[in-house]
Amino acid sequence: MKLLNIALLQTAPCNTLEQNLEKGIRNCTRAKEMGADIALFPEMWSNGYRIYDRPVSEWKAEAVSADSDFVKAFGSLARTLHMAIGITLLEKYGDAPRNSLILFDRFGERKMIYAKVHTCDFDVERNLTPGEDFYVTALDTACGEIKVGAMICYDREFPESARILMLKGAELILVPNACPMEINRLSQLRARAYENMTAIATCNYPEAVPDCNGGSSIFDGVAYLPELEHSRDTCILQADGKEGIYMAGLDVEQLRSYREKEVHGNAYRHPGKYGLLVDTKIAAPFVRQDYRE
Repeated sequence: MKLLNIALLQTAPCNTLEQNLEKGIRNCTRAKEMGADIALFPEMWSNGYRIYDRPVSEWKAEAVSADSDFVKAFGSLARTLHMAIGITLLEKYGDAPRNSLILFDRFGERKMIYAKVHTCDFDVERNLTPGEDFYVTALDTACGEIKVGAMICYDREFPESARILMLKGAELILVPNACPMEINRLSQLRARAYENMTAIATCNYPEAVPDCNGGSSIFDGVAYLPELEHSRDTCILQADGKEGIYMAGLDVEQLRSYREKEVHGNAYRHPGKYGLLVDTKIAAPFVRQDYRE
């Protein structure tokens, strides 16, 4: 049985783009030495998600383009290491940058640029440009092809994010993160994996970073196995708060077999009855109505 090894780079950022590039290269190289097939960074690695308690104009100036030397370096590294890399950045995008993930396959080909759809508009992220859609790509790995999608941090708070990715065929969802991963947020990830029969890998910053606490995780989405009398724990990795590279192996064939037989995901949905979910004219009682199209 060949497992897909996913490395979560739960490490603290440095003070400059150049230092983050150097440390990121070291982390990826170490992950490959550990046997990783995919390496994932925390949210906005290019500047360490340092957008709080600073002038907006200051951190906006730190945005880098998707074709910058910083990003290209990780594409070249992916090809050299023969390992997929999910690098995160404050992406230069018109007058308002985006919070983005760029996924390179093991041949150094750019497979996806995903920009965070659910920006935290209740706070400083209102100065970002939200992404337009959720994407799924076929990622070639040493274990064969796997369908990969992405969410970023606050996207996790909306069941629709993972549900759309599942409907588009995602088997694995990569989730860069930058916030405290307490029991409720971890429960959200567990639920998204369970209800969609989808593996979810989340990489957070360690506890040494303000307002973060590590807790990076991988849920494999397989709740039941024929040989087990009861349900199983879908969490195959739960990091502590320390800085480090945390890795677990995902049994992709087991996940696919499970999806063919179980009742979750798309098996018994009634989409014709869900119209209210996309009706922005309906005001729910006692709930803020801060829609952003």
